[in-house]
Amino acid sequence: MEIRSIILEMMAKIAQQQKKPLAPLRDELKLMDSGLDSLCIAILVAELDDEFGIDPLSSTVDHNFPVTVGDFIKLYENAIH
Repeated sequence: MEIRSIILEMMAKIAQQQKKPLAPLRDELKLMDSGLDSLCIAILVAELDDEFGIDPLSSTVDHNFPVTVGDFIKLYENAIH
């Protein structure tokens, strides 16, 4: 399964678990407009760390959090490849 699919599935699963309405996920959608709150994002990052064994957010040099869903996915795709 590709990284993008795994991340999108995890986002949907976490939204369901946390009872958050999830917006249709598109690359240009702002992460904070997705329906996931900061707790959901933290859970997502922790689960992705378990899945991939990396946390690219902890090693970003400029410490800029990705703004869009696409930015978030690219961050992981770049860290893994």
